[in-house]
Amino acid sequence: MGPTLKNMDRRRFIKFSALTGTSATLASCGNPEYHLIRFVPEDRLVPGIAVWKPSICPLCPAGCGVTVRVMEGDAEVIRDGKLGVTKMGLAKKLEGDPQHPISQGKLCTRGQAALEITYHPDRVGHPLKRAGGRGNAKFEEISWEQAIAELIAKLDALATANNQKALAILTGRRHGMRGELMAQFANRFGAAPPMVFEFFADDVVRRANTLSFGNEQLPTLDLAESKYVISFGADFLGTWNSPVSQNVGYGHMRQGRSGSRGKFVQVEYRMSQTGANADEWVPVKPGTEGVLALGLANVIMKSGARKAADAGRPGMMIDGWTGGLSAYTPQDVEKKTGVAAARIERLAKEFAEQTPAMAIVAGAAVAQTNGLFNALAVNALNALVGSLDTPGGIYFTPATSSRIQTNFIRGNEIGISRDTQVLLIDGANPVFASSKALRVRDALLQVPYIVSFGNFIDETSVLSDLILPDHSFLESWVHSAPESGAKATVSTVAPPVMRPLHDTRSTPDVLLEVGRRLAKPINLPWQKFEDMLKQEATVGALREAQARQRAASTNDRPGRLQAAPTVKYSDPQFDGDANQYGFHLLPYPSTAFLDGSLAHLPLLQELPDPMTSAMWSSWVEINMQTAEKLAIRQGDLVEITSSQGSIRVPAFPSPGIAPDVIAMPAGQGHENYTRYASGRGENPIGILAPVYEPETGALAWAATRVKIAKVANADGRLVLFAGSLRDYPGEGVHR
Repeated sequence: MGPTLKNMDRRRFIKFSALTGTSATLASCGNPEYHLIRFVPEDRLVPGIAVWKPSICPLCPAGCGVTVRVMEGDAEVIRDGKLGVTKMGLAKKLEGDPQHPISQGKLCTRGQAALEITYHPDRVGHPLKRAGGRGNAKFEEISWEQAIAELIAKLDALATANNQKALAILTGRRHGMRGELMAQFANRFGAAPPMVFEFFADDVVRRANTLSFGNEQLPTLDLAESKYVISFGADFLGTWNSPVSQNVGYGHMRQGRSGSRGKFVQVEYRMSQTGANADEWVPVKPGTEGVLALGLANVIMKSGARKAADAGRPGMMIDGWTGGLSAYTPQDVEKKTGVAAARIERLAKEFAEQTPAMAIVAGAAVAQTNGLFNALAVNALNALVGSLDTPGGIYFTPATSSRIQTNFIRGNEIGISRDTQVLLIDGANPVFASSKALRVRDALLQVPYIVSFGNFIDETSVLSDLILPDHSFLESWVHSAPESGAKATVSTVAPPVMRPLHDTRSTPDVLLEVGRRLAKPINLPWQKFEDMLKQEATVGALREAQARQRAASTNDRPGRLQAAPTVKYSDPQFDGDANQYGFHLLPYPSTAFLDGSLAHLPLLQELPDPMTSAMWSSWVEINMQTAEKLAIRQGDLVEITSSQGSIRVPAFPSPGIAPDVIAMPAGQGHENYTRYASGRGENPIGILAPVYEPETGALAWAATRVKIAKVANADGRLVLFAGSLRDYPGEGVHR
């Protein structure tokens, strides 16, 4: 059965099956709703023979190159506003591209599920105009000409009033020319740079790397050549940075060198997928990861294996570094972190002797009020053992072009001003992925006119006045220039692998058309996004050479030209009185859904969580001994309460979590996000307190304290792979 057939209901499937080989307009039992046309075949493919075409996975910023298996098949399509059937090339399967430097022939489960975007039954297939009140999900189909004319009229009105600043653009994080086109559109129109929204953002890590090394980006990890790795909270095998390339490197580190197997130590307070792969799992008190890193540095310098000066600038930034970090003896560090002094001394000796080595920091370690200190401390430890720009250490991938000017949203506050009249949204869902305390939905409701370019109706796009649906990535020209994942610059351009199924249009092409048709045209130099990407490919080699030249010069790193600040340790601050709220809440990126943006894909809903085997549901992990004290069993419904609100979810007792911590994956709890995600589970992001890291303004999403209570006489709906299923009243089982 072709992949589009599963998107039809039974009646339309029967109708579709009867059409094969016909060419006339046909009706079903006189019902005009099921008029279908057999269109002329659009592609010339040999039946049964696969063609492999290149593309780029869009589901995270890693930019993995993929190859797509395309075969001839029948598809239900929209052509010239008419519903019909045609023979065309259809994408059947995605695999990692063996020639691509990021994916190296591999692809994660999330990437495998990307195929479902194109064939999703709830995908928006036509331009939609709001037909009721904001947020009631009532839309009417309109033509593209009408939709574009309406957007042009709104922008022309701003220009006529000399009020171009009233246009705002909100996007998700993108590494590629699409983001640059958005920025150029905003700049030439006279608007502010686009705002970039990302819940599990790495702003703190990028800021730390700017201060320490002069590179405002995430690092590329040379795991393949490393002999010793210590990770402070980074789920680098699961959800962080460039997971596919990092898994490839980790596999080589562990099994790819005859007679040599690198050691891996994970420091965290809830066992992640990455932590489950470690030789040693080191539990630590929340917010003290930087203290542990400096405790290791203290032992290394005291032993004489390294001198304080070896760390250069990153070390000099840490208060007390030149004195050997006398305040960070193993005994002092044990009191703050809970890690035994003897263990600190042993780990420090191993880290200094088994070189090349590297330390990594991300996740909850930097999602604290002292997150920048934690990141800078780990950077100093790296510098001490000489792990920068060396095999087995960390690198910074040379940039492909000059930095695109954007506004990175701090603390998940989307920054919509009262003066904003028109808002364009592309690839962001801040209503879902923000704490309710920030009142993002209320802010959007104050914007007079909102346009969404999304493929699906979600909690943010449901507030739109106009939805201009984009092609899927398989139907579009796509580009990616990831910030990490390979030592050399990577810039990938790929054409469409199949023709569009629906009445959708490429969002970049729509912007280019709108720009040309404004009363005061925006003079962008391309007719189509394809032209922009071909130009990028033409000059890419020159840019890559220039990037390599810049990277070779240490003086070109802007952070090295700034005065080095001295940072001191401060205890992490948490929202909620510890006497009333006795647990730290750790929301973490779902292995399947990340921040929730992928929860609409059924393959990922069906994917068992690697640590719990749970699927199709939410859960909260609690220490087994703590659960026993509270008389909480697996599947019991519990209420989690912060200063901002409460949610109810089933409990999952686990040995891999600290006694005073409860953890919950993000991703579920959608109100509007297709039939597969809507009304399923709970969203822990919603009850987070507005607590921030002070220098970057990033949300400290691991700094909220909560209390937990068992709900009497109630079982939580917990679906486990090959395990038990327990339902509470009012929610059925979805298969």
